[in-house]
Amino acid sequence: MTQYTTVSGSFRDPNGFLYLVEGELYRQVNSKYRLQYDHLLNSGLIADLLEDGLLVEHEEADLALAATSEAYRVLKPVKLPFVSYPFEWSFGQLKAAALLTLSILRRALDHNMVLKDASAYNVQFLGTRAVFIDTLSFELYKEGAPWVAYRQFCQHFLAPLALMRHLDVRLAQLYQTNIDGIPLDLANAMLTVSARLRPSIATHISLHARAQHRFSGKDAPWKKAHPLRVSRLGFEGIVRNLESTIKGLHWQPQQSEWSDYYSDTNYSKAAMASKRRLVAEFLSTAGRQPLVIDLGSNTGEFSTIANQHADYVVAVDVDCATVEAHYRNLLSSNCDDILPLRIDLTVPSPGIGWANAERPAFQDRAADSTVIVLALVHHLAIANNVPLDRVAGFLAGFAKLLIVEFIPKSDSQVQRLLASREDIFPRYTRECFEADFSRLFTILTSERIAECERTIYLMERRSLEPKAKHLHLRGDESLP
Repeated sequence: MTQYTTVSGSFRDPNGFLYLVEGELYRQVNSKYRLQYDHLLNSGLIADLLEDGLLVEHEEADLALAATSEAYRVLKPVKLPFVSYPFEWSFGQLKAAALLTLSILRRALDHNMVLKDASAYNVQFLGTRAVFIDTLSFELYKEGAPWVAYRQFCQHFLAPLALMRHLDVRLAQLYQTNIDGIPLDLANAMLTVSARLRPSIATHISLHARAQHRFSGKDAPWKKAHPLRVSRLGFEGIVRNLESTIKGLHWQPQQSEWSDYYSDTNYSKAAMASKRRLVAEFLSTAGRQPLVIDLGSNTGEFSTIANQHADYVVAVDVDCATVEAHYRNLLSSNCDDILPLRIDLTVPSPGIGWANAERPAFQDRAADSTVIVLALVHHLAIANNVPLDRVAGFLAGFAKLLIVEFIPKSDSQVQRLLASREDIFPRYTRECFEADFSRLFTILTSERIAECERTIYLMERRSLEPKAKHLHLRGDESLP
């Protein structure tokens, strides 16, 4: 059989899995899924979803490329430029993923099929466009059978959206410790009384959580003896009600300390124009890149510049309000090649799931990219006490090319950070910055921004020796 490497997050479904052959991505459809796959294909459902851009594009490949003898078909899906996860999405992105899932379920019912699971991990984003990626999630509809993925949908979408809307938008981070969504009893306990009294929340979260508890454990045999039956009309009614519930959840970003960052700096118009010009020139010098990661992107001004020199841009920021604002701005222009994500670089998304590898860490997904780090190093070094050599080590773990800005202590933004604390950062100087970064990167060029003391650098990662492991990189085997 073909020599292959299984994709880390694709092992739970007995009907097939994703794997790599010489860097190319394939999906094996196992023989046990033959009946469902043939109906999926012959009913026109796949063609319908592909035509409307709701399902990731793919084509059938030669069966000789199968990974095992269980294969019935081999598919070759388009490889996504960047894989993101629900705990990195804004409120609007998670809501869009929920509505996509329900829209696909309604279309599946029209073709006498249903979704057997409703995991948020089955959705990815191409810029602002949500796409469904699991072709094997469909199964034949059985008259009277309830939707087996109802609980999963509520845990993966409704519960987190309700918590984000009614309590705090940052509660999306609960996904990191609950890989199968937020448990309904936990969500119900956290929600306010007024939220729980809303009919939709009461039905799909509160009463649902109680039903789960009632029919678990000793009551399970009774449940098997008297299986729940739901008519087709009732099934469709549940889907419509979930859809209206999701559409009715809204979150309006409030003003934050970052949302007006570019209007509250010491940049003159000439300085800002100089910074834009330097970033564009450095990107042009590097040549067109397949992937650019803009760390500390704010509302995306420099992500837009990077987009002119890259096939795809991932715009990362810690602030929920600015990420949501960036997503909404991109959505209005139907942008498919800039992806805004909420990630805190002081605790970047770790590897989670089985063996901490089912959902890879942010650094692993961003490997060998071109990275932009503007007006960020001083926040890591001073606001978060991360030494410059550690910042350099972190960036060298995934940045092949680096455009980075250094802001000296004399700058008003750094002085603002130091205003309420003791200056315990004697090594926060341009000289130490260059020395620490030069151990891991070659400085190709640098230039001072006009009318200020800030400097922007273009760097290329060096080949690292084993001794570099003390900097907490991912290991030499992942670096060139």
